[in-house]
Amino acid sequence: MLRHFGVKRTYVHNLKLAVLLSLTAGFVNAAGFLGFSALTTNVTGHAALFAEGIARQDWLMAKLVATWMTLFLAGAFTSSLIVNKIGHNARFSFAIPIILETMILLFCAFSPAIKFWGFSGNFFAGSLLFAMGMQNALVSVISGSVVRTTHLTGTFTDLGIELAQIRIDKQVFQDELIARIKLRVSIIFFFMLGALSGAYLFTYISFWSFLLPASMLSFALLYDVFRLNIKRYYSNFRYHKSDTHTIISDKKNEIV
Repeated sequence: MLRHFGVKRTYVHNLKLAVLLSLTAGFVNAAGFLGFSALTTNVTGHAALFAEGIARQDWLMAKLVATWMTLFLAGAFTSSLIVNKIGHNARFSFAIPIILETMILLFCAFSPAIKFWGFSGNFFAGSLLFAMGMQNALVSVISGSVVRTTHLTGTFTDLGIELAQIRIDKQVFQDELIARIKLRVSIIFFFMLGALSGAYLFTYISFWSFLLPASMLSFALLYDVFRLNIKRYYSNFRYHKSDTHTIISDKKNEIV
């Protein structure tokens, strides 16, 4: 999902990645809005709020929204820097941003208790924007800019373009086009499912609902690590077994 065994990523790798992180982003988008009264998965709406603050000369709001947008940018920068510095194929290159995102979600889950230490709701909203910036950059790097999970504007646009191409493109490209359409639909569906889950759970268990996406990310990270290690172990086992058979065969030929 995060890392893969082999030369290149496949459609299935990207689909699994899209399902997990779209679900997480949709959840954070809804729960973050209900909990902190701010959109926390993209900066499109914040650009309008920033302009409104300047137009009304509400410098406090403009400063706050500018800080939120900067935090989203900082998250994307941090995630990309970690992956590029450690290396795309290194063991912990993709794990570190996911661990940081999980810690931020846990931080928000305990926000009612932490607020007594002087942290405001705006601070938690900013931390979620930082986390979503990290996730958006990470999934873009992993998938080669094929998958984006924290907002739906570009996904709906790409889906509309690809639906229009179904009857235009030649038959030879139809399978690839349909695969891309399925990927877009999956991102939209699971983002909406995550948003519905986030809104529903937040209504009943409040900020504890953030424990769910944190748990999903932790499970996915552990699953990815163990799955890759098992595949490598199995591949090395087969390789050594093949070498053993080759040596035995060569010795038999020498005896003959």
